[in-house]
Amino acid sequence: MLSYRHSFHAGNFADVLKHLVQVAILEYLKRKDKPFCYHDTHSGAGLYSLSGEHASKTGEYQSGIGVLFNQAVPTALEDGPVGRYLRLMQQLNPDGALEFYPGSPSIAAQLLRPQDALQLTELHPTDYGLLSQHLGKRKHCRIEKMDAWAGIKAMLPPLARRGLVLIDPPYELSHEYDDVVKGLQLALQRFATGCYAIWYPVIDRPHIERFVAQVAALPVTDLLRIEWCPKADSAGFGMTGSGMLVINPPYLLAEQCRAFLPWLQQQLGDAGPAQVTQLIAEA
Repeated sequence: MLSYRHSFHAGNFADVLKHLVQVAILEYLKRKDKPFCYHDTHSGAGLYSLSGEHASKTGEYQSGIGVLFNQAVPTALEDGPVGRYLRLMQQLNPDGALEFYPGSPSIAAQLLRPQDALQLTELHPTDYGLLSQHLGKRKHCRIEKMDAWAGIKAMLPPLARRGLVLIDPPYELSHEYDDVVKGLQLALQRFATGCYAIWYPVIDRPHIERFVAQVAALPVTDLLRIEWCPKADSAGFGMTGSGMLVINPPYLLAEQCRAFLPWLQQQLGDAGPAQVTQLIAEA
């Protein structure tokens, strides 16, 4: 599907949660000197102008990064994912005005070390061109105009044999949930030891619970669920929350998420439910 453009949604509350989890995992992988790979299945354009036509039309960022950008970070969170994430935002907007928001590939490019690799796939022709222009000159970076699941087949396992695979389709078509499950089956066959972070929107609660159960039924031994819903569940009338399913999560991730989620809820002025649940525990 070539109609979806993430530029309409960049920096919204779902992006904030997704990118905090991404930052936490990448920072953990950097604890070892050994190189690792970051693989992004639905990369988008890589960088978004919040004053551009798309972001201005929806204004979704205003209730996400727009609230957090100039907020003081509690001392307890400064050295964790929240502090690192907001410092990245400030580096990208050095004049102090929020003009740009990085997509997941841009965040990874800023956090990865010279020895680490980027693997990025994007099928939308315009976004692929923008992504290539933005990150194409980076060393150890492979960018392909390729379907997400073809990219998994072509590029996994990575040479480094360790890394993060971020999977975040738009889910605008109902079969995309099944596509994720099938794609994960293939990915796990090829790269069972990788860390997989799967983003999902909360639109229809029964549908999401079926999807989570399908992922939990895959041959995985460690599965963490992180979810935050600023709004009450509704019967398919728009996104009320979002979550991340993390296969082979870093052992610190659950604790880090439990630490920052109350602060995130407080800053965004919401008392909606959040959960960090160990669905499958490593023996």
